[in-house]
Amino acid sequence: MPQLDISPTPNPNSLKCTLRKGAFIPEGMESFRSAAEAAGHALGERLFGVEGVTDVFIVPQFLTITKSPAAHWDDILPAVKRAVREAASKGTS
Repeated sequence: MPQLDISPTPNPNSLKCTLRKGAFIPEGMESFRSAAEAAGHALGERLFGVEGVTDVFIVPQFLTITKSPAAHWDDILPAVKRAVREAASKGTS
């Protein structure tokens, strides 16, 4: 199971996720503001499957997940972690 480090950002509605080994994408960046924009991107689709996720930004070294202000990290973080780990372990990020 991939090891994931999660840290806060200046925005209380966003968290930064870093894999201890490997990369989320080979190069460049991906940015999604909706499930429709993330369609066809395995990790993006998984993250937008978590209720409350409103924005996903991915670069090779890390990703940033933003939630709606009404959502609570305690409620959605387990599903976010699961989505990231599943995609990373399958190599489909």
